Amino acid sequence: MSSHFPLVKRGKGYAVDEVEAFLERAREAYDGDQQSLMSSEDLRTASFTMKRKGYSPVHVDAALERLEEAFARRERETALETMGREDWISEAKQTAQVILNRLSRPTGSRFRRVSLITQGYKRAEVDQFVDKIVKYFTIGAPLSIDRVRGATFQSERGGYDEAQVDAVLDAVVTVMLAVR
Repeated sequence: MSSHFPLVKRGKGYAVDEVEAFLERAREAYDGDQQSLMSSEDLRTASFTMKRKGYSPVHVDAALERLEEAFARRERETALETMGREDWISEAKQTAQVILNRLSRPTGSRFRRVSLITQGYKRAEVDQFVDKIVKYFTIGAPLSIDRVRGATFQSERGGYDEAQVDAVLDAVVTVMLAVR
């Protein structure tokens, strides 16, 4: 098996066999005119078991981000060919508006909250980051895809539901890639 990435020296990294198998499927999907087998979203949401002597997560994640952008570019080109530019732009605007509607809710109420005995994302941090996304969509304020992808939040009891916040951030990345 070839080593695409450096191995971690201490601690755990991504399971080598899982990463290799995933990358092989991605290569086949991209090279082999079988776009339906894998999408940019699949690359964005990929996860691997953590194991000793695994691949460096930083290096694998960077490669997955580059692959995600390549897949998104191809998806955009295919959509433009099949839908036409106006319909494609209209669909991207509709998705952006759905996201903006959610994020325009009052501070502290933008996402579902978990129970008071459960840890969720710290509401104040999420709301502060969401304000940046709203400015990106409304006034074109600068915001990079990498910043959205890499957003992290501390946890608190009774915080925002992590899965819901993560799903919205994924949708933001999808729109950003679509209009790039």
